[in-house]
Formats: sequence, C-alpha cells, structure tokens
Amino acid sequence: MPSAAERTRTLVQSTCSAVLLLPGPDGAEPCQFMPESRTVGPDGEVLLVFPAGSPAVRAATRAPEDGPHSVVELTDVAPVSVPHRIRGRAWLSGPLTVEAGPAETGRTTLRLTVGEAYVDDLWGADEVAPEDFAAAVPDPLAEHEAELLQHLHSAHSAEVQTLRGLIGERSGTPAAGTAAVPVGLDRFGLRVRFTGVQCFDARFDFPEPVRDIGELRRVMHTLFEAASH
Repeated sequence: MPSAAERTRTLVQSTCSAVLLLPGPDGAEPCQFMPESRTVGPDGEVLLVFPAGSPAVRAATRAPEDGPHSVVELTDVAPVSVPHRIRGRAWLSGPLTVEAGPAETGRTTLRLTVGEAYVDDLWGADEVAPEDFAAAVPDPLAEHEAELLQHLHSAHSAEVQTLRGLIGERSGTPAAGTAAVPVGLDRFGLRVRFTGVQCFDARFDFPEPVRDIGELRRVMHTLFEAASH
C-alpha cells in the first residue's frame, strides 16, 4: 500500500481542492483562502500562488519573520458519482512566509514550511513526519487518475462489475439496483465501491506496482480476464 507520506504528497500535487487557513484576529475563526496553484519545493515546502493583493499575501508580509502559523487543508473527492464521495483529507501546518525570488506579474508565491502533516483517507488516519513528506514521490498515476476512473466507469462498467466474483462470499448475491463503481486507482491497485443493499469497498491489488499507463493497461486486462473465468 502507499505510505502515508506518499498519499499526502499525492494529494498536495493533485487537482483536489485546497484552502489555506490563516489565524483569525483575536482568536476568531480561521480565515480561508484558495490558492491559484500549489507545488512542492525541493525541500518539501508547499508553495502557494496568490494574487499579489490577496489578504493571504498581506498577512504573510506583515507577520513576524517566521510568519503566521498556517494550515493547508486538502479535500479529495471521487471523480465519479458514488455515495460518500469524499475519499480523504490532509492537513499540513507550519509557518507561512513570502517566497523570495521572481514571480509571475501580479502574483506572489507564499511558502508553507511543513512542521506537521496528517492524512485521513480510505486507507486510514496517519501522521506524516515532515522529512518523510519531503522525501516522498507522488503516485505516477495521480495525474491521470480522474480520467482513468471516469473511463472505467463509462466504458468498462460491465467488466468492473465482474470483479465482484473475485471477492467470494463477502459480496453476497447481486440484487437489482446494485452497482460497481471504481473509486480509487494508484500504482498498487484498484478500489471499487459496490453499492446496493450493502455498500462496501473492495481493493484489487496488482501483482506488482505499475509505473505508467502502458503497464496499467496490461494489468487491468489480466484482472478482467481473471474475473471472467
């Protein structure tokens, strides 16, 4: 399975939604700001791009040298229509400062130095050490996951449904209105949500981790072949 650090790094570098939470004045609720883009720097820092006049930029600029303690909150939603679509959340916290160096005209890059990180997703809830987050590599399929899941759901729903046969008695007897929806895909395997009278997830592990789309096609063909017999 992917490590907690890899899962967190994948979420940060994916297209899932993200907000920056800054301390509110005098203990008020945190203020929320949505960055235009985000990346991870070479030392594991999270770089957030905002309009130059954004309140987030002003807060980081006016704060003491080490910046306000801030949180980046990420919410991961399944790209297919399925009950309970939120697949996970992650939080990274630390001081926020203005990143030195050139930026796009009218934009300012803010730097969140990760002091703490936490992920709560379909795998479970885990803390992530900053050094592990910095060393982790995002899943190689993450960039294409949404498109791949949507394709599986729309063009190969019958094949995905046959995977029920691979999980034995746990799946029960399919009833009218049941469905099999692919809800997660990474280099280690495919997660399918079976809905109907009972709703549960089943994980179909690949024999070996895949490295690209070509390897994924071959392993998915093998998986569907196994389910058809």
